[in-house]
Amino acid sequence: MASLISSLSNSFRQVPPAGIPAMLDCILGATASSPSSLFALLVDAFYDLIKDIAKDERKLDSDQCNHISSFLCAVCHLVEKSGVNYDAFQLFTWKCFIPLMKIVHASDREILNQTTESFVGVVIKTNSWGLLEENLVPILIRSVGLSMGMLENEESAVYQWTECSISGVSIQQRNYSDMMEESMFSLSLPISCHILISILDAALKNYPEAPTSKLISANEYCHAEKFAGHLLWDLRNISVQLLSQSWDHRSCAINFLLPLIFKAFVSYKTFEISVHEKTYVLSRVCFLKEIWSCCKVLFSLGSLERRDAYNVLSLYLSYFYPTDECEDVNTSDKAKEFNIRADSDFWGEIKRGLVDKEGLVRKQSLHILKTILPVNERSQCYPGVPEKVLCQKNSSPRDVTKRGRWADKEAKSLGVGGIYQSVDLFLTSQQRWVAFILLYEMLEEYGTHLVEAAWNHQRAFFMGRLSNKIIYLTFSSTEKLGSCAPRRSFHVLITLLLHFSSPNYSINSVNGEIFQNQMSSMEEVFNWLSILWERGLCHDNPQVRCLIMQSFLGIEWKKHRDFAKSVPESFVFGSFIQALNDPVHHKDFGVKGVYSSRTIEGATQFLQQYTSYLNVRRRVTFLRNLASVAKQQSFGRAGLMGLAECIASAASDCQAEWCEDAVPDIVQDESASESASHNDKTVLLDVLRFVVESSKQHFNHNYRLRVCERVLEAAASMVCTFDVPLEVLLHFISALPREFTDNGGSLRAKVHRWLLGCGKKQCDASCSSTKMKLLESFYDFPERFISHHHFFNAFVTYDDGDLDAWGFEAKRWTRVFFLVITKEQDLVPILKFVQIYGTNVFREINNFEWVTMKFLIFTLNLVQELHIMQERTAGCSVNVRTKSEFGFAESEASFVTEKFVNAFVSALDELISYANLSCSIFSSGIAIEDANLPGSIKGKLGGPSQRRLSLSTSTSVLQAIMSMKTVASISAWCVQLKSDVSLDLAFKFLWKSIWKIISCTTCDTEIEAEIRLASYEALAPVLKAAISVFSPLALDLIRENDKSVLQKEGSPLLDSLVLTFLQGINSVLEFGALARTRRAILMNWKWYCLESLLSIPCYALKSGANLEPNATFFSDAAARWIFSDLVESLENAGEGSVLPMLRSVRLVLGLFTSGKLGSVVFPHSMDAQMMWHLVHSSWILHVNCNKRRVAPIAALLSAVLHSSVFSDEGMHVTDNGPGPLKWFVEKILEEGTKSPRTIRLAALHLSGLWLSNPQTIKYYMKELKLLTLYGSVAFDEDFEAELAENHDARTEVSLLAKSPDPELTEIFINTELYARVSVAVLFCKLADLADMVGLINENDDCHAAIESGKLFLLELLDSVVNDTDLSKELYKKYSRIHRRKIRAWQMICVLSRFIHQDIVQRVSSFLHISLYRNNLPAVRQYLETFAIHIYLKFPSLVSDQLVPILRDYNMRPQALSSYVFIAANVILHAPEAVRFRHLDELLPPIIPLLTSHHHSLRGFTQLLVYQVFRKLFPVDFGEPEISALEKRCFKDLKSYLEKNSDCVRLRMSMEGFLDAFDPNNSVTPAGIFTNRVEELEFECVSTSLMEQVAIFLNDVREDLRCAMAKDMVTIKNERLSVDEDSNCMERSMDTNKEKLHTLMPRDISVDFQKKITLGKHEKQDTSSRTFLDSNKTYTSLLEIEKEDQLLDQLLQYRSLAMERIIASQQHFILVASLIDRIPNLAGLARTCEVFKAAGLAIADTNVLHDKQFQLISVTAEKWVPIVEVPVSSVKVFLEKKKREGYSILGLEQTANSIPLDKYIFPKKTVLVLGREKEVVRCQ
Repeated sequence: MASLISSLSNSFRQVPPAGIPAMLDCILGATASSPSSLFALLVDAFYDLIKDIAKDERKLDSDQCNHISSFLCAVCHLVEKSGVNYDAFQLFTWKCFIPLMKIVHASDREILNQTTESFVGVVIKTNSWGLLEENLVPILIRSVGLSMGMLENEESAVYQWTECSISGVSIQQRNYSDMMEESMFSLSLPISCHILISILDAALKNYPEAPTSKLISANEYCHAEKFAGHLLWDLRNISVQLLSQSWDHRSCAINFLLPLIFKAFVSYKTFEISVHEKTYVLSRVCFLKEIWSCCKVLFSLGSLERRDAYNVLSLYLSYFYPTDECEDVNTSDKAKEFNIRADSDFWGEIKRGLVDKEGLVRKQSLHILKTILPVNERSQCYPGVPEKVLCQKNSSPRDVTKRGRWADKEAKSLGVGGIYQSVDLFLTSQQRWVAFILLYEMLEEYGTHLVEAAWNHQRAFFMGRLSNKIIYLTFSSTEKLGSCAPRRSFHVLITLLLHFSSPNYSINSVNGEIFQNQMSSMEEVFNWLSILWERGLCHDNPQVRCLIMQSFLGIEWKKHRDFAKSVPESFVFGSFIQALNDPVHHKDFGVKGVYSSRTIEGATQFLQQYTSYLNVRRRVTFLRNLASVAKQQSFGRAGLMGLAECIASAASDCQAEWCEDAVPDIVQDESASESASHNDKTVLLDVLRFVVESSKQHFNHNYRLRVCERVLEAAASMVCTFDVPLEVLLHFISALPREFTDNGGSLRAKVHRWLLGCGKKQCDASCSSTKMKLLESFYDFPERFISHHHFFNAFVTYDDGDLDAWGFEAKRWTRVFFLVITKEQDLVPILKFVQIYGTNVFREINNFEWVTMKFLIFTLNLVQELHIMQERTAGCSVNVRTKSEFGFAESEASFVTEKFVNAFVSALDELISYANLSCSIFSSGIAIEDANLPGSIKGKLGGPSQRRLSLSTSTSVLQAIMSMKTVASISAWCVQLKSDVSLDLAFKFLWKSIWKIISCTTCDTEIEAEIRLASYEALAPVLKAAISVFSPLALDLIRENDKSVLQKEGSPLLDSLVLTFLQGINSVLEFGALARTRRAILMNWKWYCLESLLSIPCYALKSGANLEPNATFFSDAAARWIFSDLVESLENAGEGSVLPMLRSVRLVLGLFTSGKLGSVVFPHSMDAQMMWHLVHSSWILHVNCNKRRVAPIAALLSAVLHSSVFSDEGMHVTDNGPGPLKWFVEKILEEGTKSPRTIRLAALHLSGLWLSNPQTIKYYMKELKLLTLYGSVAFDEDFEAELAENHDARTEVSLLAKSPDPELTEIFINTELYARVSVAVLFCKLADLADMVGLINENDDCHAAIESGKLFLLELLDSVVNDTDLSKELYKKYSRIHRRKIRAWQMICVLSRFIHQDIVQRVSSFLHISLYRNNLPAVRQYLETFAIHIYLKFPSLVSDQLVPILRDYNMRPQALSSYVFIAANVILHAPEAVRFRHLDELLPPIIPLLTSHHHSLRGFTQLLVYQVFRKLFPVDFGEPEISALEKRCFKDLKSYLEKNSDCVRLRMSMEGFLDAFDPNNSVTPAGIFTNRVEELEFECVSTSLMEQVAIFLNDVREDLRCAMAKDMVTIKNERLSVDEDSNCMERSMDTNKEKLHTLMPRDISVDFQKKITLGKHEKQDTSSRTFLDSNKTYTSLLEIEKEDQLLDQLLQYRSLAMERIIASQQHFILVASLIDRIPNLAGLARTCEVFKAAGLAIADTNVLHDKQFQLISVTAEKWVPIVEVPVSSVKVFLEKKKREGYSILGLEQTANSIPLDKYIFPKKTVLVLGREKEVVRCQ
């Protein structure tokens, strides 16, 4: 038998499975073997085969698969022949089927399906369902359960797989234990699911056809019906559990289990199952509900889960809903069915899916929606509705463009745009669903032009309602989306349904009613419309986004308030506001300072109507949610402005009336509407504050003003100031930038009005008490602020954070308080509070420490606000106003100020006593008891640096700092406002405290170092305040406290003070006890204090303090020591120390200047070595600064480039190279090329310094040239904003050297032209200085100015002639070279005033070289201006240079035109003494140019000659010096130029250009840089006369070309018609030729006429030869004749080949006249060659000679007939081909297009290709 099995196994490799049964039957019959014995042997062999294959661990190949399939087929056949045999079936299962399933991969679908089908076939034929249920099914279910991590299956499960065993196996004499153990291992999840569904499918096929009438009993025999019910029960439970597992599990449930389960429930509604003596009913409704519950859970999870949920829904709907339409059941049975469409959650998920970000999810949602809706392809034609399309006259308005008409036709081809005219017609929900689906598919799948074609028509139809009339709604827009989809104005009809149902319309089914309700109300319609809008606004194509936004905003919301009311709020807060943040909708935003756009305007109009039906409470809620969007996403400039405009529009009270038929829950009483929640308004004001804060990230001053203004309008409209807590109100107003609300601010008046009233247009009686209520809350604030809720006698500690919070609170109050008050009486309560508390708070012993501290904070902020207001008032020059900063009269203001001074002075004595006591902690003798640091400081890892002191010590230190700061601020402010107040006690205390702090030099511990740091922190504001009001008393106090000054008479006054300070603070730094962050803070205070100390001499001199004879403030050693300390610290300076250090450097250098004058310091000089150290350290400091702030840059320039050292020429140049200042200037300008701000400030400062020191300019030619040619596209919006907001920036910029002409340069302060304008103004002023040479007030600066001007002029002229870039003749317009040329010649024009006799020849030489070269008109006009100025200044050069040049008629026309312009203007603007001499010299050589063949030169000359005739010649030409002939010639010439129509047209187009030219003004900075063209601000260049002439002539030529093109089209069309008429004649001639060709012999070479032309030498040779040479000649002729025969044969063969090629061509012509790109045309030529097209039509055959075409086509044009058919002749060409029998087809993507691979082309075809990115025209 072994040989038999081996032979069979080998046979199985050769025999296919289909032949196995017959082969086995023959073997059984021939050998008389029993099927059972052969089966047992084959099973063992099969099991061994599977084990061998499993060892290889490789995927099955095709041979193995065929072998296994045949082997398995043999085993199955033997099992079938054995009948129902439990042992055989079990053996087959364990040893064949399961081992095979273990080695089969899930991807091997073929072998898997064959195996499963074979196994199931055995079960069916042997009816072994019971055996299957006992053996295999538990294993498979166990495999699925283990994959989910289940250890026990459910109690109600049929198959208890956890207990399944094989103990009952009755197989004797065989040991299968190993095999059984292996089989108990689970199969893979996909394999198990596949087998289970295959088994279930087979069982269901054997299920009775009408099972609903029978119930399956568990006690009956195990047959297919019972087995199917049991298996379906468990698979139903498993599928539900799989859906809650991982993606792999869900995939198996969706792909394997659910389809078959759904299929089962389609046929059978219920199954009754008996499990463990319990009966269960498995129903379709319960299962579908469970599936829907699983889907809802999946929807709430991630994107993958959502995808699977949609797959489940698609599967579910594919099995059930198509049958719902066909089932013939009654309504009661229908209502019992589970209908997912009745669940609102289902529709919500569909809507969310349609706008999902993932394209796959959107497609799934759309598929589900189309599945559940009763719409199909035929429904798009609106069956059952008689359609009447209006005539074109009514439907197409006159103003509709061609594009619009094409789109209308395209829309009709798509099935949209139908207009219903009959009164009886109505629009069903089904039709609206069709429209919705079409629009959505348009947005998803089709191009922009099709979206545009269908959107508005179908959208209007989608919104249609039944009405007895037709209402016109206009959508229009003037913006353009681009070349591919231009916008148009068009009219569409919207039918409005006034009734929700029609008498003739009813819904027959429950399911139909559900989906109808989704379109039954206006709210539901707009819910679905919002999905389309949201999808369109989030589209990837920006043109589509623009189209949808314009379509949405184009609706006349004002006419249709119901429309606006129905728009979902979620859409407004979501997609709509997000779309406003899309820059594509705001193309012109910010241009010319206009911060708006059409989209913003439309959005505000929509929101105005949207909120018009809201009452006050709901409007507040709406605005709160709208403004909160700013917290959820980041807005750009246009988006934030749009949000602010929308907020203001929604808050406006545009429509307070309510309609009588409005919705009841919306319309309320006026009193109820006004009683909005205070909490809602509080939240609203808070989110509006966030919008204001968001605007601060955008630096443009006007932009922020606009945003703040709109937000303020919204707040004033919706919020009364007494409706919100005072703290919230203070926060909101404090968020507004100070420059808008302070004196002179743009928003001050609006804020003031809002605070005094509700801000609404119509105020009720309660608004009159607003001011009193608000003032009462303001009066209560100081008491509430100082009071606190601590336990009595409790010692309260606080830190810097608490002080900051209290300070911000007090600062907000003081700022807003002075906006509220309007008269003197309003200040009385505050004055009383200050007086009472100021007297008592420092006396009461039981006061808590925080009470005193809070009073100090309140007082300090009050003084600071008063000081700021005084500065703002002085800066804005408000003296001319009738009201002061406070809001009342100026006379009252001084009185109020005096009252504040008196109130502060009255409390000052007690305050000084308290401060004196508090400052005792700074003395070195005070012992610190509590040295324990709090845990928050010990464990701090980051954030602001904190004091490393205990809480109690920190509290004491803060008391001392705040008390000293308050005393200093009050004293300084009172002295400034009221000089007669005696504050000697206060200043004595301050200077005594200053000396105490400075003289304390001991520091032994970290705590002491921290206290020393705190003392310097207190010292900085005290020094600043005390020195700002420096007086002679201060000098006496300094002398009193400085013992060294008293002991040694005449010693420097401040040496001891400053040096002691530096030694003390340096000793603390060197001690090393402080942490690194604390040392950085100490360094900051060091430089702030040093700056104040160094400014004492300046304030002393201003105050009139007199020093003793020979007395100085500083010695030479002290000044050098201070300078050295500063320079050494510059390199490592922190960001907070930069400004005070640079200011200190500037003050030290200022001391050196005054030292030279012998008034302040001991005389000494600043050497170059010290300056080198300074510039190196300063440059390192500048490079290390990450942010280019205005204040540090300006301070750096004013400190290093100090006027005291800039005048020293030794600082600019040395023997070895540049000096320190020149080195620094080079570095700063090099870095400035990357930083517009740096180079702008450097130009401002340097131009002022150079003007003050003209002798230094000669060292900076390179730098001046760099500034002249500088240009950058960078725009520094932050510059002006920083100057407006930052006090330090304004101060430092004001200290820079003044611009020579600030009135002109300020115009360009924020542009790239500023550097160039500054240099131009500098040399203009130097020219004025140079003109003083020879006058009485002449000095060395005048000569230096002349020298520097000449040097720079020659430098620039040399550059424009010899520089690589500036001398180029070929360059693009607006390119970098073009710009640099313009900049250079603009500056050369300014420098023309420096031309003197000694350099005029060199200058004119450079000029003529430049004029001879090619240059664009924008450059050439400056050359001409410069030349005119030279010839007017030096008249002798006219005859020497200009006249000979004009007689050179071979010159370039461009150069000759320039010389004509120069000559004409020299004649017109020359002085009277030389004008006629110039006329006599220059006019004769100009006259012949009137006949020039160069049109531009001729026209240009005509203009100028007429101008000369008009101004210089009288009408009658009566001068005796003019001869009669010349007189007549000139008279006729002038008459011709005056009256000729062409000359008049040319002259009219140039009107104003000739008369406006002023040669003197055109070389000044004002004349060059103020001719700004708003539309094209290109380097301040105005359009030149030559350019205007060229534009005029080009327009004339263009008109001529158009006329010629029309004539050519007419001729071409006529030629095509003539060609068509001659076709018959050509066809007859062709027939005759064919007949003649058949009669001719094949060899026609003898008929060929040979012509031989001999050369000259051959003729001579022939005449000299004898007759004997005739044989050679005859031989040569025979050879030539043979060659001719070969050539003739070659030509004949080629002719035949061409005929064969032509015969093989298809009757297919491709029309590509609408294609204009050369690569595409070349590709089409190659394609036509490949497909053997009969011809290719293109618009212009000249492209065939293009190199690019020839490279791509690769000679294809030589093998394809290519004809020229212009675009204008395409219609005629197509009509001709149509008459010839060709079918005309268009290649385009439309809704009705047929794919190329499915279309059967006619035999004769003309295919028309559409224009790229556009469509084939309907014509």
